Amino acid sequence: MKNTFQGIDHVGWTVPDLEAATQFLERAFGAQVIYDSHLKSSPPQAGAGVEQQLGLPPGGQVIQIRLLRLANGASLELFEVARAQQQSPATIVDLSFTHIGLYVEDMAAATQRFEAAGGRLLSAPHPLKGVEAGPGNEFVYGHTPWGALIELLTYPAGVHLPNPQVPRWTPAA
Repeated sequence: MKNTFQGIDHVGWTVPDLEAATQFLERAFGAQVIYDSHLKSSPPQAGAGVEQQLGLPPGGQVIQIRLLRLANGASLELFEVARAQQQSPATIVDLSFTHIGLYVEDMAAATQRFEAAGGRLLSAPHPLKGVEAGPGNEFVYGHTPWGALIELLTYPAGVHLPNPQVPRWTPAA
């Protein structure tokens, strides 16, 4: 069977306030708005068809959808949803997609920008371990203002690949 998979196109992220989340992502990471696929000024996406297509609970409504460009990687698709009971963002222990890992060239500048935009680091950056260990290779986790988990990481010394036939993808500068 032919493999037609080419890579991650986007990551979907439900946020409590799409405008505030956009502002945070712009300030923290230089994200750029590509387009809104559903405007807040339009009637909400709702009803049995939307509930089935998106897995919304009965009565749930999609208020707004926006696609953002984040440097040299997959896009972020932000959703603002209303009239549905929402859970807190997943943590590293939850069975779910738990975080987005963003490669940075300058950890000090990236963490400063993240905090200045309203993010909260869980600790100071610390060295990567195992096959990812090397001079200057480090990572740190932090929370967005709405509590979602983000990992900032850098590995300028490279990664010691156990199987060099399958390279690790790293965004280009």
